[in-house]
Amino acid sequence: MIRTGIGYDSHRLTEGRRLVIGGVAIPHCCGLAGHSDADVLIHALCDALLGAVADGDIGQHFSDRDAQWKDADSTLLLRRVSDRLMQAGWRILNTDATVVAEAPRLAPYVPAMRARLAEVMGIEPSRVSVKAKSNEGMDAVGRREGIVAMAVATVCRTSATHLSGDQ
Repeated sequence: MIRTGIGYDSHRLTEGRRLVIGGVAIPHCCGLAGHSDADVLIHALCDALLGAVADGDIGQHFSDRDAQWKDADSTLLLRRVSDRLMQAGWRILNTDATVVAEAPRLAPYVPAMRARLAEVMGIEPSRVSVKAKSNEGMDAVGRREGIVAMAVATVCRTSATHLSGDQ
């Protein structure tokens, strides 16, 4: 059985925070506002993986009302989601993500993001795609108010164990 999930996340840019995208620290005047480190790419990827197996979303598993996730490194969240899928009998086949940001330019960091995400998920970098786009000055992202990420994940069944009793 093969399944696909879609994830999306967005965060406002704010001063006084470190910018982390795809588990990679990126030099910039602002970071993303959020309860954890606000890594939009990892949050979208977590939602895509959880969605592929119909196991809720990142907010259900890592609530922003739970103090243990305050300023958490999002690679920890992705590791937990990946482990959860593996324990339930799923294997990550492929992930594909797009990050939309006007600034900073993210293309130079894409290889490091792919390598870091692959390492955290325990898969080969060749199965992790990350693309960086701008919004050509349109909307809040184009005005440099925030950053958005979208992700797709494809998984396959490796055993008969199920998360939600789903066959």
